[in-house]
Amino acid sequence: MKVIEIPAPEARRLLPLLQDLHALHAAYQPERHIPEPGSEELASWLQGWLGEDNVFALAAESPQGSLLGYVIFEIQDRPALPIRAAETRAMLHHISVTEAWRRMGVGKALLEAMRTRALQAGATVVAATYAPFNTASAALMKGLGMEPVLTMAEWRA
Repeated sequence: MKVIEIPAPEARRLLPLLQDLHALHAAYQPERHIPEPGSEELASWLQGWLGEDNVFALAAESPQGSLLGYVIFEIQDRPALPIRAAETRAMLHHISVTEAWRRMGVGKALLEAMRTRALQAGATVVAATYAPFNTASAALMKGLGMEPVLTMAEWRA
């Protein structure tokens, strides 16, 4: 397994993993997520997102060239405010590992590669959000020394 960058023109390679991740979220939170977005719409959105200057995708690739998992993260420069210091942080937006490769170190390898890239970009903070039902993500984050610092709540009409 090697970790590679997925540039915007190759965003379509991430679709099967993204669709699996989205299906999980749609099953647990149907009020927040469109059940089955179209592949073309997803591919177009993903390519545009990865085309932004500060958004990156890394993927774990098998020796045969198939993707085992991916992360999408953003490097955010946050200016100082009267209530907090300035910081550059890497915000993890997505992590997905194909079911057959879960609990085999793929997620950990992806997050470690992300952290290395983030540190090279000047980040001093790595942050992530994850849904309360996603105990696997919570355990992975905790295993890498990440601890919850706030909780977000929602009400929907």
